[in-house]
Amino acid sequence: MKVILLRDLESLGQAGEIVQVAAGYARNFLIPKRQAMLASDTNVAQFETQRRQHEATADRELRAAQQQATDLEKASLTAQVRVGEGDRLFGSVTTQNIVDLLKEQGHDVDRRTIQLEEPIRALGVYNIEVQLQSSVKATVKLWVVKE
Repeated sequence: MKVILLRDLESLGQAGEIVQVAAGYARNFLIPKRQAMLASDTNVAQFETQRRQHEATADRELRAAQQQATDLEKASLTAQVRVGEGDRLFGSVTTQNIVDLLKEQGHDVDRRTIQLEEPIRALGVYNIEVQLQSSVKATVKLWVVKE
């Protein structure tokens, strides 16, 4: 029986491939678990249409992320913080603080996309990585200065 794989399966192949499998394996395992669908002419045409739409959407999202990364590269943030003796910060600069600073400049970024090893607890200049997509990163310069 020929089926179209909907997901990457280690033993069979990549998503989108048409493979020949045993009828029982297809009927009892692959199709009920939505890992494959029967490779009829209608299903093949429908799958190709969905694949093209998905690729077009992914391409648009990639271009938008690259444009946003270019805009973010130009941004320079300044976080004014209160300090105590020896220029030690009261508290720290967190990802939420960075998101708020970016919003002030008109950039809409999710807090989870900012890559910080740990909160910033000292004055100085930092390069902050923002992971917009799996293949698109932007680096934003952050200045932490006394209030």
